[in-house]
Order: sequence, then structure tokens, then C-alpha cells
Amino acid sequence: MSVLRLAIPSPLRRTFDYLPPEGMSQARVDSLQPGVRLRVPFGSRELTGYLLEVCAESAVEAAALKPALALLDETPLVEPQLLQLCHWAARYYHHPLGEVYGTLFPKRLREGKPQQPPGTPGWQLTARGKGLPEEALPRSARQAQAVGLLRQQARVAGAELKNHGISSAVLRSLQEKRLIEPCMISGHSLFAEARPGLALNDEQAAALQSFTAAGAGFSCHLLEGVTGSGKTEIYLQLIAACLQREQQALVLVPEIGLTPQTLARFEQRFAATIAVLHSGLTDAERYRAWEDARSGAAQIVIGTRSAIFTPLARPGLFIVDEEHDGSYKQQDGFRYSARDVAVKRAQIHDCPILLGSATPSLESIHNAQAGRYRHQQLTRRASSGGMPEIRALDVRKQALQAGLSDTLVAAVEQTLQQGQQVLLFLNRRGYAPTLQCHDCGWIAECRACDARLTVHRRRRRLRCHHCGASAVLHRQCPQCHSERLLAAGLGTEQTEDFLRARFEQWPVHRVDSDSIHGRDAMQALADEVNRGEPCILLGTQMLTKGHHFPAVSLVAVIDADALLFSADFRGEERMAQLLTQVAGRAGRAELAGSVLLQTHYPDHPALVAMLHTSYADQARSLLRQRQAAGLPPAGHLVLLRTDCPNAEYGEQFLQTLRQRCAPHLPAGASLIGPLPSPMQRRAGKYRCQLLLTAPDRRSAQAAAGLLVANAEPLPTRQGLNWSIDVDPLEVF
Repeated sequence: MSVLRLAIPSPLRRTFDYLPPEGMSQARVDSLQPGVRLRVPFGSRELTGYLLEVCAESAVEAAALKPALALLDETPLVEPQLLQLCHWAARYYHHPLGEVYGTLFPKRLREGKPQQPPGTPGWQLTARGKGLPEEALPRSARQAQAVGLLRQQARVAGAELKNHGISSAVLRSLQEKRLIEPCMISGHSLFAEARPGLALNDEQAAALQSFTAAGAGFSCHLLEGVTGSGKTEIYLQLIAACLQREQQALVLVPEIGLTPQTLARFEQRFAATIAVLHSGLTDAERYRAWEDARSGAAQIVIGTRSAIFTPLARPGLFIVDEEHDGSYKQQDGFRYSARDVAVKRAQIHDCPILLGSATPSLESIHNAQAGRYRHQQLTRRASSGGMPEIRALDVRKQALQAGLSDTLVAAVEQTLQQGQQVLLFLNRRGYAPTLQCHDCGWIAECRACDARLTVHRRRRRLRCHHCGASAVLHRQCPQCHSERLLAAGLGTEQTEDFLRARFEQWPVHRVDSDSIHGRDAMQALADEVNRGEPCILLGTQMLTKGHHFPAVSLVAVIDADALLFSADFRGEERMAQLLTQVAGRAGRAELAGSVLLQTHYPDHPALVAMLHTSYADQARSLLRQRQAAGLPPAGHLVLLRTDCPNAEYGEQFLQTLRQRCAPHLPAGASLIGPLPSPMQRRAGKYRCQLLLTAPDRRSAQAAAGLLVANAEPLPTRQGLNWSIDVDPLEVF
């Protein structure tokens, strides 16, 4: 009898064999294709498994094999190329194949529920509703309105009814009266039209021509353009050409907050169906967008990191905007890089991919220098405005109010009086990072992490920004009962309070994860700011990622020193990227822009480079330093980490692993550790790590495979977990 080999979503890095469901004919078994879902028994649970192949025999004794419970799909719901991508990703990132397969499907399909018919959920009149005379219409105004709309259009999408003020309670009431019934509204047209694009300058036209000349097959392009240089217009014109070929385009953006802005611009340009995928959607919304992409009903798909695993009926173009952004790297579970997976997917589908950024990662620059990526550069802004002037503001010996020097306060006031806008960057949310007793020195610390609790004065809470723990803000010191508690350090709440008091005639908008809630909140703020009235924008990194504020003429970094010192070898690269992105918010329209960097170290080499050197030159200098040191992208890293309630067990686990693997490492590869992670205790568990360095990718992959093969059979105790991170972004 044939055997079904399945990938099961479990932490085990192996496949599982099952017998076909009872009563299934051999002919039907032989017709099964890889990728179909089956419901199977797994221990005491029932899980959704994914077919890899139908085999003639199994290494497991026949008597021990269990039959699958049910076949959930007659044909695979995703294309073969996407299955191929999953196998590559599972091998490259050394992650269980079943969990990688799970990333392909929305929640309802992972849970084994049936595929819904394609289309948009809506409502239609029943036969009884259609025959209802006017005098018998419901007395409720909303119910009568709903019936009237359905008489006019026959079928109406649920979202459209909601836009007319008709609630789900109204619809349920009509359904109970047997006047309406749910339905699926199909009719997505494959036709898509692009409105005329903007005129391109010489650099933009050359970049577009270079991309077009590469043809429709696989090629990877790095578009390096200064902030405001018109990269998005190139994206739009490439997408227009893709739609003309009746193919789909997938666009990745780094943050949910950028999605509404990107969607609005795409909707203005294209008469097409656009699917949006990100974590802020409901399960039902995410499923509908996934189905539209899979069926080809959506010609354009816009999404954050996980959208790279969305099935496409006719893929023709992949775009990764802000390709340098760290949010493309998954930091837990399946630790993949969406940017790198996107490049591999484009290669498998044999279609082009564009990576765009004003501050490309050193990895992408390295690939461009090696000839693996085609490299186009935009060195000037698309508008008539030039690049902003950047100055360091020496604050040594100066009085600071909520982190602002008198010079900066005066510059803010002058800018507002001229009817322009100000953006202040402070990458620290909350009111203050530390609560301390002035009398005995007690400091509020997290009980689960090696970290201090941050003061959030608006909510009267102390919060840990690492594990999420929260406590009431103390009125007295719990150690000596003194009431002299000091909020030490600086956060956006504290600076906001000062700005509101000092500039009370102008609006102050705080932009951080504490103040911006809901998927449309950032877009609503952007719409308000872009009306052009003078105001102050104060925020964290949320403000730096791709937002366009034409009326901002002054940008200031309140605490540039916080970016200067990092134990991580990537620290200087991140600082250069962040400062360049922040500075790029200034002078994006006709206004001249200026940037002030407050610092106690105006002579620091990194700041001097920022003032006098372009990001492109800084990046190439950093790349030469990395190459000399054998660090990524010249070398390769793999991080294996344990977390356990007992610190000793984690270290012992990694020490045993090192002893087993060290004699068998490939030439040039070496292990560092085991060492405690810089924040050793987090969320109640102690973290320890073993770092693998290798001179090339092949050696790194071989060594990573060796580590995993030896770690899996090692006994774990006391709740110890281990994970592997290939190409980690965070190693300290």
C-alpha cells in the first residue's frame, strides 16, 4: 500500500509517514499532488499536515503507521514554485519544514478548515426578500435601507454596507427574518490600467531603462537613491509595465504604518485590484487578501515581511522597499530574512526583483560590487529642493530642557513662525528610562529581565520594554518609603510635555508605539500634517521610515549620542542609516531643509563622517573595514541560543554541543562561547549563546547543519529551549 510522506507543523526536523485515509482508492492516492493538506492524528492532537510525496514504502513498520483522517484539498492551493521556496528556506535557515509550510497559509487553512470560494463576502435578497411588498418593508430605518440597497444592486459587499452605516446586527436581524442571505461576490477583472506617470529626470530614466533592458527573466537590481530622489515613481512605472503583461507585482514594505500611505499612492495611479497583507488585519480580511492574490484576482499585492510567502497566480515582479530595514528579519520562531527570501523566490519564478533604499545594507552593496546585483544610483532629489544642510550642535556645558538646548528651541520657534514644520527625533519612548529613589538609591528594575523599568507617566505605569511586564508607578520608594523619586533620563513623553508648554500655540504630535494605535492611525496623522500647517512632530523610528512630509524644513536629533556607542559590529552601519533616514525627512519639497544633531561628542569620527560624507561613501568605508575583519558580509555568522529558567543548564548544553562539534568544523569555521547573552535574563529565562563564524556561505551552512544535527539528540531539561539563527542581525 502507498505511504503518504507529510510535513507536520512541529519543532521536529523530520518528515512523518501516514497511510492514506480509510476508503481512499489507490487511483486517487496516486493522483495526489505535493502541497495538498490532510488532517492527521499527531500524538493526542489532530493537526493539518502537508503532503510531500506518495511513497511505495516506509522505514516505519506498517503496523505502526496510522491512517490520515481526511484529505482537505483535491489539488494544491499554492504553486509548485512556492513549495520549492519552502524547501530551500527550511534547508537554509535549518528550520522544521512543517513550520515553514505553515507560513504559506492563513489561519483558517492552517486549522484545517475548507477553502472558501473566491470572491468578496456579501449579501443578497432571498426569494422572500425579493417578493416583499413596499408596505411590508421593515420598520427599522437601517433595515429598510439595507433592503433598498440590495434591491438596487442585487449583491452588495459587506464592507460597502458597513460604509453606508449598516451594522452587522442589522444584517443578522434581516437574516433571521429570512429576507437576506450571505453570498460571495466574484467578478474581479483581470483588466488593470495605469494612469500616466510623472516625468523622470535623467537618473531616474537611466535606472528604469537599465531594469527594462534586463528583460523579463530573473535579475536582481539594487536601486540606491537619496531620500526624495523618486524611487517610488520608478516602482510605479515598473508595476505599470508588469500589469500590461497581465502579471502580478508583489511589493514588500517594512512597517504596517507605511502600508496605508503606499496603498493610497498605488490606488491613485492604478485602476486595479490591490490586496494588502499585514498583521493588523483580521483573520477574515487576511484570508480574503490571500485568496485574491492566490487566484490572481489581485494584480498588485502589498505587504509586510510574511507577505513574501503569499501564493501568486501570475508573478511577474517583486519589489522590496527600504531593503535595509531590520524589520524584514524575523527575530523568533522561523528566523528568515524576507529580503533574502524574496531574491530567492524571484530566482525560482524567473522574474525580476528590485531592492530599493536610500541607505542600502552592506550585504546588498557587497552583492552589487560582486556583480550579483545590478546597481543603479539616484544622487539627487526629484524635486527642485536640494539635500538638507546637516550641522552638529555641541551641547556640552549648555542647559538642557527636556533634552533640548536653547539653540535648538530657538531654531524650532523660528521655523514655526515662518509657517513651516519641525521634526524632532528621540528614539526612546516613555517619560524616562529609569525611576530612582533620591534618598537610598533604589532603582525600579524588571523582575523577569536584566533591565530597568521605564516610566510611563501618562498611564501612571512602569513598563519593561523587553518582556512587556507592567507595574503601578510608585508614589513611595518600596525600600525606604521616601517620596523623593526621580525620573532619570529622557523619553518622548517628557519632551512632549515641555514642547506643549513652550509652544502652546502650535500642535505637537507624538509618534511612537504608545501613541499611535490602529492600522490607520499613522495615515490619519500624515493626512493632518500634510495639510501644511505649522506643527511639531516628535517621535521614534516610526517617523523615519519612508514618510513624506513636504512642509518639514527643520529636523533635529535630540540625542545623537545614544546612537554612537554600540557593542554590536553593525552599530555604526545602523547609526549611519538611521541618521541619514531622519535627515531625509527635511526639505523634501520646495523648502530648504536643515538638520541639527545635538551631541556631546562633535568630534566623534562617525558624526564627522555624517556631516561631510554621503551615506554611499560611509557604507563603502564600513564595508572595507568588515572585509578586513572577516565580518559579514565578507564572512558569515550563525547564532545558536538557549533560554532556560536555570542559567547553568543552558551553558552546559552549549558546552556539550561545542565539544561534539568543534573537531568536525569545516576549515576556517570557529565557535565563540558559550557566553551569556548581553541581556542574560529576559522574560524570566536565562539566555546563553554560541556564535559560529565562517569565511564563506558553504562553510557556514555545513557548520550550521552540524550544530543542528548534534543539538537535536541532546537531552533538554528544566524547560530548556534552543534556537538557531542563520545570518543574525542581533548577535549581542
